[in-house]
Amino acid sequence: MWTTDTRARTWAELERPWDLIVLGGGITGAGVLAEASRRGLRGLLLEARDFAFGTSSRSSKLVHGGLRYLRQAQIRLTRTSVREREELLRGAEGLVAPLGFYVANFQGDTTSPWMFGLGLAIYDVLARKWAHEKLEVGRMLEKLPVLQGAPLVGGYYFYDAQTDDTRLVMRVLLEAARHGGVALNYTRALKLLRDGSGRVVGVVAQDESGSGRTAEVRARAVVNATGVWADDLRASLGRPRRLRAIRGSHLVFPATKLPVPEAISLLHPRDSRAVFLLPWQGATVVGTTDVDHKEDLWQEPSITPEEIDYLLELVHHACPSLKLTADDVLSTWAGVRPVIDTGAADPSKESREHVVWNEDGLLTVTGGKLTTFRMMARQALQALQGVLPELKAPSSAEPLLQQQARAADWLAPLDGPTRQRLLGLYGADAPMVYHASPRDCSPIEGTPALWSELRWAARSEGVVHLDDLLLRRIRLGILLPEGGVALLERIRAMVQPELHWSDAQWQAEVERYQTIWRRSYGPPSVVGG
Repeated sequence: MWTTDTRARTWAELERPWDLIVLGGGITGAGVLAEASRRGLRGLLLEARDFAFGTSSRSSKLVHGGLRYLRQAQIRLTRTSVREREELLRGAEGLVAPLGFYVANFQGDTTSPWMFGLGLAIYDVLARKWAHEKLEVGRMLEKLPVLQGAPLVGGYYFYDAQTDDTRLVMRVLLEAARHGGVALNYTRALKLLRDGSGRVVGVVAQDESGSGRTAEVRARAVVNATGVWADDLRASLGRPRRLRAIRGSHLVFPATKLPVPEAISLLHPRDSRAVFLLPWQGATVVGTTDVDHKEDLWQEPSITPEEIDYLLELVHHACPSLKLTADDVLSTWAGVRPVIDTGAADPSKESREHVVWNEDGLLTVTGGKLTTFRMMARQALQALQGVLPELKAPSSAEPLLQQQARAADWLAPLDGPTRQRLLGLYGADAPMVYHASPRDCSPIEGTPALWSELRWAARSEGVVHLDDLLLRRIRLGILLPEGGVALLERIRAMVQPELHWSDAQWQAEVERYQTIWRRSYGPPSVVGG
């Protein structure tokens, strides 16, 4: 999709007229570009940093209907979310997978167990399938021995889904590219271009990958899908800020230390917020917090000591027999969510509904959830029908993500789960991932990823920095001790030739990566340093 000369070729043609410019390379922007490209528009996406750099690589990895939103009476959001979840499960098999959830009810919970049962019944009705059951204490402990010693009174079982959020973004961008869409990372919109009437007609773009070159890029429509940064563009038009940046942080434990076969949802003992423990790519994730993010949005977020204490308190409450401490944490991450600021005293009370604003020709689409990205994209394009009258109607028959019929046959040497995983993460490109380095199709120890995926990502997925590769394309920085530093020499032998980096550049990239990892992804003993 992105070969070594893609950036140069794209920049050479950047000043041609486009139908649509999408600013922001997270799941929302990727969804808009994919929908627009499928429907016949010549679309260009510009991302100031890396694809999925923001919230879309730092989510809780859940594709969920938002059960907790029922507690806030957000019925419409929940209904939309559960139905979009079902579409993703059907259309992104292997990338979006079902995830069993146990609701653990404890003594002292502020919500009675029967209320959870009622909520799950409504949840299933909205999803048009009955998929939950009530469990007594003995059955819960049989399924979840990690809860031994906790003041458990019973629980429920239901299901949602999970994904690798960055890989979902990459698959959606790949769909856009197959239909003629163009996406560039490390290309910042320095300012908006306006015509004589004040309407936005394009942007001044700057290459952030090292050259510093600029170009004036014009289109009939400009979409602001920059997430928590959306207010910056709006403010340049003189519009008041309307977004609230809310941080959600996570702890990652080795599954050997915190073994959960399926996800556990419970109420935090301190504030009765819905929180979780869930298995993900061979590790266990504990999350999430919900606090106002006051720091500079252009600095990568990181978990705070207060959030670490909050999440460890959750672990001690749910799994007292394990006696886990901060020293058992493998890694951390923090993401910043854009929500509409209503002034609620509690950040958790703010609605997760999305919005579409058309202001002086700049169409902003923000808020919402990972699960609802396709619906958000379609509503954004619907709002542009007046300036893009030739826009085709969306096709309900077209699958969400294309698969190549014979792709599985070309992966015959691999075992079934590995084959299904590659097909889910890479779609029609899965055979090329395998053949990029067939001798290196063994798993990277401690992760489900294959060594050949590193070579493919370096060769074909727009990697500009080492952190793009190890924190987003392949999640070694989250899943391995010390961010995978012990594997760097082997990684170097595989990817340095693909990236055409000199020895000096490799060393600079290693130093950059380790600085980012220590500051924003490391365990409590090093994060923030």
